[in-house]
Amino acid sequence: MKGKHLLILGFIGIVSMVFCQPGLAKERVVFGGGPAGGTFQVVANSIQVYKPMKEVKAFRVQAQSSGGSTENLRKTNAGRQQMSVVYSGHVYQGRHGMLSNDTRTYENVLAVAWLYGAPAQLVVHNASGIKSTKDLVGKKVGVGNAGSGAFANCELFFKHMGVWDKIERNAMGYNDAAQAFGNNQLDAFWLFTAFPSGAVMMAAQTNDIAMVDLDADAKSTGFYDKYPYFAKLAIPANTYKGVDVDTPSFQDSTLWVANAKVSDETVYKMLSLIFSDEGLAHMKAQKKTFKDMAVERGANGIVTPFHPGAEKFWKEKGVL
Repeated sequence: MKGKHLLILGFIGIVSMVFCQPGLAKERVVFGGGPAGGTFQVVANSIQVYKPMKEVKAFRVQAQSSGGSTENLRKTNAGRQQMSVVYSGHVYQGRHGMLSNDTRTYENVLAVAWLYGAPAQLVVHNASGIKSTKDLVGKKVGVGNAGSGAFANCELFFKHMGVWDKIERNAMGYNDAAQAFGNNQLDAFWLFTAFPSGAVMMAAQTNDIAMVDLDADAKSTGFYDKYPYFAKLAIPANTYKGVDVDTPSFQDSTLWVANAKVSDETVYKMLSLIFSDEGLAHMKAQKKTFKDMAVERGANGIVTPFHPGAEKFWKEKGVL
């Protein structure tokens, strides 16, 4: 009887050892996206649902919504999210203690890949007479979700233009802002996302919209000299209903980032899957915004250190 008990205890011990070995547990990769209606969340969801990604035995990707870029930066730095989408400018500012009202340094956030360019967009009613950011004084403006990159970049640009404290600020996501704009509860709303934006398309269906030339404001006030990671571009004519001229603006790069403690193998494997021909086709099928994703552009707009797993991948591809 005693021998039988010892045999059973021994068996339980072996089973326990097998199931408790950390090597057998899937690594959980929480991937921070953004608010509903934004492209950040599409990135996280697209990577989570990609079939070859789901089939990997070593880790499991879990998309998680968030306020956006600056919230993602802080959570990724703290290890509450293993990966996320953050603007290149915020990774740079965070690393150097330059964020608005925040002098802490965020050095645990490392670059994985360039995803797409995100331009500033300022939507107004066509008959409003608003031609410049300076014309927003006294107006009701949607400034992006609190904690988002849109909000942070709006604050940065509007303070630079001298209007941040002279407008009625409404912190809200893009879809909510488009709805409020459509109901004449907002005079304008700001976005910092790739075009075409579903929220702007929604606003243009029920309103005659116009878009403000933000490049002209930036050039005339020395914005590019002060913040050199922003690049000029134009939103092409007819991107949105009723806007039949090019709208000059500026953009930041949207980056896939990872916490420094995420294993090199996980970062390398995820890049190998997403930046394969099939992976890129999958991303582009999710949203037109990802049309420029490519191996040769994987290190674009990155002015901060790479994660070692990403560095290995991009060096092998001849990009770094």
